[in-house]
Amino acid sequence: MSALNTPNYSVVAVVAPGLEAPAAEELSRLGCTAVRPLRRAVQFQTDQVGFYRLHLQARLPFRFLRHLGSFPCSSREQLYQGVQAAVDWQQWLPPTTTFRVETSGSAPGLTHSHYCALEVKNALVDWQRERWGERSSIELENPNLVFHLHLGATEASLYLDGSGESLHRRGYRPAMGLAPLKENLAAGLIALTGWDGSLPLVDPLCGSGTLLIEAAAMALARAPGVGQGRFFALQRWPDFDPGLWSAELEAATGLARDGLSDARPLAPIYGIERDHEVFEQACTNAAAAGVAPWLQLQQGDFRDFQPPNQPGVLVCNPPYGVRLGKDENLEQLFFDLGQMLKQRCSGWQLWLLSGNPASTAPMRLKASRRIPISNGGIDCRWLHYEIR
Repeated sequence: MSALNTPNYSVVAVVAPGLEAPAAEELSRLGCTAVRPLRRAVQFQTDQVGFYRLHLQARLPFRFLRHLGSFPCSSREQLYQGVQAAVDWQQWLPPTTTFRVETSGSAPGLTHSHYCALEVKNALVDWQRERWGERSSIELENPNLVFHLHLGATEASLYLDGSGESLHRRGYRPAMGLAPLKENLAAGLIALTGWDGSLPLVDPLCGSGTLLIEAAAMALARAPGVGQGRFFALQRWPDFDPGLWSAELEAATGLARDGLSDARPLAPIYGIERDHEVFEQACTNAAAAGVAPWLQLQQGDFRDFQPPNQPGVLVCNPPYGVRLGKDENLEQLFFDLGQMLKQRCSGWQLWLLSGNPASTAPMRLKASRRIPISNGGIDCRWLHYEIR
């Protein structure tokens, strides 16, 4: 049976390093089976309806790759022949269909990604010429299909990218701060805190608001893939089912609510940002995401923050040095943050993203958990503190 007609999909979700476990939990909640965390990825099984649902509702992955076929591969010849035999290309790749090839991994004699991508392309267009006497065009920017080849030690796997543009781009953030945190990484960080909307949430250095926006969207069941104008690569596939897609889109849109799942109101969410321009960006982004009514954003200094009486959760992605004023530095900022927390936030939980172990020392707080996270290639730690 060809991949085009297979009811069960074998899929790999690409995720940020450090988010494999929470991503696996999310995929299981969304109905996936045989879920297995890998390095920077999660492997699982689903069906066509589930695949559509994931693109609309999953918050943590960058993209979803549908498995087309695997074959032994330890030479250029095996790669060429294996690609041609991987699936029924007559159904998947008529000459009018444009495509692009991406690669990852390596195999003996196949260590150069550009060379491997070229071999995949040659195998496909040669097959087309033999079958139809004409070939597809290669389109780098907006092709009909995006193939992804992953090379292991002795085996190659060919995938089809269902997402197209990275899923972290929700569509609400045209305005970004100087050191933006990707939306899916922010959602993953919130998931790791265990915050469920029942306790106050505060970001004392909120920047363009991504952590708080993702938190509110999660608590209010705002599906990340239903934004106006969103388009996914799977909508160009030859087996795309418009009826199924419309039903899943309607279901995802209908999940949105104005409070928690048990009808309680969402706990207060506070964001503080000193820089006026960045504060305005946060307000714009919150409005575009549809969560502005639930966010209490304030322009000001975290040193002046007065927390609500009820203890809650603080989250923070401290600014880079370029965001600081001329008269202060990172050491002073972290010292003042630690003082504010110890004086006013007893009983609260703090989660702080740090890319430099030495930078947090001036807070004079001891982290109870240190979760490794990669933020844009930077080795970071999602640090958990219990403020006493």
